[in-house]
Amino acid sequence: MISTHILDTSKGIPASNVTVILEQKNGESWKEIGIDKTNTDGRIVFNCPKEKGVYRLTFNIEEYFQGEEFFFMNTPVIFNVKNTERKYHVPLLLNPYGYSTYRGS
Repeated sequence: MISTHILDTSKGIPASNVTVILEQKNGESWKEIGIDKTNTDGRIVFNCPKEKGVYRLTFNIEEYFQGEEFFFMNTPVIFNVKNTERKYHVPLLLNPYGYSTYRGS
């Protein structure tokens, strides 16, 4: 139901081997749903329950840019799942000094 991929826009390639943590908001705290590393194509598909709620993907981009100069470290993206009948794809476009995200298909 929830997937992601990371594209390194400074190099024009997928960002592989990046740890991404998926969590669901539980009251005032967060419950870890899954943790994985992006594959060689920069992708992860999380095997998670189809539940409404607020979710957070944390991209550990600090480990990706190790040995390079960069500004942002671990990047959280928080989003709301309302329709459990659809997939939620949340890509991250990344470079050493910025990032953007959007709801993909």
